[in-house]
Amino acid sequence: MRKYTAAPHPFLLEVPLTGEGEEHEIGLTLIGRGARYLPYLIHALQRAGQRGLGKARVVMNLIEVEQAHPPEGNRWVSIYRPDEALQAYPPSVPKVPVAPPSLRIRFQTPLRLKRQGRLVAPKAFQLSDLFGSLLRRISMLTYFHTNQPLETDFAGLMKEARRAEATVARLGWQDWTRYSSRQRTTMQMGGLVGELLLELDENSPFWPYLWIGQWVHAGKGTSMGLGQYTLEAASLPDSKVAGL
Repeated sequence: MRKYTAAPHPFLLEVPLTGEGEEHEIGLTLIGRGARYLPYLIHALQRAGQRGLGKARVVMNLIEVEQAHPPEGNRWVSIYRPDEALQAYPPSVPKVPVAPPSLRIRFQTPLRLKRQGRLVAPKAFQLSDLFGSLLRRISMLTYFHTNQPLETDFAGLMKEARRAEATVARLGWQDWTRYSSRQRTTMQMGGLVGELLLELDENSPFWPYLWIGQWVHAGKGTSMGLGQYTLEAASLPDSKVAGL
């Protein structure tokens, strides 16, 4: 870990990519010891809304904070409203279910992967690009922000990932422009979007990392919500597409 110049943030935001509507939901995931910063992050969001968001400085007010309970479920419980006490549940880790025989990965926000210092384009994508980024991120998060650093056969996993291929890959490129208040300029943060279909077995070495990656995201710009994806069991097409 000495080769890294900075630790990853123990939190990430999931922000709406469109400005439509009067109300917006912003997702906030806290990782490991980052759970202790919840009151400060709520306060920071309130202050940011009061100062105004975006280049136009649109003023927004925090209405309510809800927490997923349990984290892998669909039950959301109110834990805070302005001028009321924060009542958060203790942090917990999503349980990894049994891997489905075939899996669909849908990239919800641009996935920015780099190989040899260059962004990976749709036609150049390899499964090892995604898995390597995910494995590295989970390793760093556990090392810097938990009491149980990840211990696994990194070289062996990456060797397996380089041999693996998606059954079907439908990927494109989506440009995303954001305004940086700190730098007072717009920034281009485009990346891969689309979906992959994979064949798995119950003992797939990739499955636990792919599952937890739904919460920690992958690639560059994760703290701003990039690299978000979802997983679902899938039916493979009758005519399989070999390779990517």
